[in-house]
Amino acid sequence: MSASRRKGTTDELGPDEPERSENPGDPGGPDLLAALLDGMDAALCAFDADGVVTHWNREAERILGWSAAEAVGRKGFAGWAVREADAGEVETRLMSAMHATGRQVHEFALLTKDGGRVLVRTQSAAVPGPDGKPAGLYCAFSEVHAQIDLERSIALSEALFDDASWGVVLVDADLRPAVVNAHAARALGTGRTAVLGRPLGELLTQGVEELENALTHVLAEGAPPAPAEVWVGVRTPEGERRRCWRSGFLRLASPLAEEPVPLGVGWLFQDVTEAKQGEQEASLLRFRTNQLHRAARAAAECEDPAEAATVHLDFALAGFADHALVDRVAGGAAAEAEPAGVPLRLVRVAATPSGGPGPSALTGYAGLPVRYPEGHPALQCVARAGSVRAGAGSAAAEEAREWARVRQWPQDTVHALCAVLRSRGRTLGVVTFLRGAGRTPFERSDATYAEDVAVRIAAALDLADLTDPAGSGGG
Repeated sequence: MSASRRKGTTDELGPDEPERSENPGDPGGPDLLAALLDGMDAALCAFDADGVVTHWNREAERILGWSAAEAVGRKGFAGWAVREADAGEVETRLMSAMHATGRQVHEFALLTKDGGRVLVRTQSAAVPGPDGKPAGLYCAFSEVHAQIDLERSIALSEALFDDASWGVVLVDADLRPAVVNAHAARALGTGRTAVLGRPLGELLTQGVEELENALTHVLAEGAPPAPAEVWVGVRTPEGERRRCWRSGFLRLASPLAEEPVPLGVGWLFQDVTEAKQGEQEASLLRFRTNQLHRAARAAAECEDPAEAATVHLDFALAGFADHALVDRVAGGAAAEAEPAGVPLRLVRVAATPSGGPGPSALTGYAGLPVRYPEGHPALQCVARAGSVRAGAGSAAAEEAREWARVRQWPQDTVHALCAVLRSRGRTLGVVTFLRGAGRTPFERSDATYAEDVAVRIAAALDLADLTDPAGSGGG
């Protein structure tokens, strides 16, 4: 039990205590005061005007080991809670709070019941009586290391939301930002206050479902064992930006509840887009280099050079495109200067199946030209002797199918890349790589890879012409 002196002394913090109620349910009775004092997280004791201990709660008993029955009624701390040598100074500093304005903060070394010493930080303030004059004082204290831990926690929290070099967002139980630091606000492309309370779907264009799923999991199950990398789309004045955020999540629970009550999720993230893109590009380069090496080894085992050309095509297609076509210039090679009025004609010599996966097949034995319209990317590629990229853009599905049909490509095509076939200083034809709607448009690095493949295909077709000029080269 705690908290107050028994009959014959005063239970309040000053004299002239009102007469107690005998009704145990009276909210103004001593039971309520005892419950309040014992429920405090801080240790608390109180003194009357003569320096006699009038109150002593359970936290004070926990820290020092002295029970309320042993503490209440003693005058000051001398001889039991402080050393005799320190008692005078401690009493003077404590009692000075009765005649000071506001709270006084001190640090003392107090004695525990078993003889140990505990450094505590105290906050003392006067308690006025009915006449307004000091009638006593209260003293709340805690172990210094606990106070320092609390201050460090507060300092860490403030630093995270002011100076952190990574994004910090507190998300409430409704998955809406409640607190956002400056770094996170910049990453989201808006101000700190503009973010608060808004659904994540209003802040991000992509990755919302994945992020909300992670937050929901943390609320239900707790923090994941490792950071997660989430790709998101961020709205900016310049348009949408795709970013990769390496994210860590912490479930926040109230320390005041007997059982954990989720307050939300702490979300910390760093932008690792450049690093991830570098990793992806390096991985892609290794894969493509390995494919070229494997294709060269496999093609070297082909007796027919034309078959070797299809081997290079099949190896290049993996992870790169959905379909591929090889067209030869009718007559074998394009002249350096085409006569005026003479149209350029291309003959299909190899193609991948358009209806499903499968190896490339040699075609074009009849030598019939492909009906490419004027300005077709393949014709442009041969005319320029350089790579050409084309795409359906943002056209609707029906318009994209018509776009592909006109160009003699499979109807699911929306992106194309044509690379010229050159060998021994001559333009032999063009290889065309095609992608469907599920893939990204061809980029400059893709054109470089396609040109490497084209060099190998051209060499194989040129060798086929030399070994069998009227054979399977398709020219």
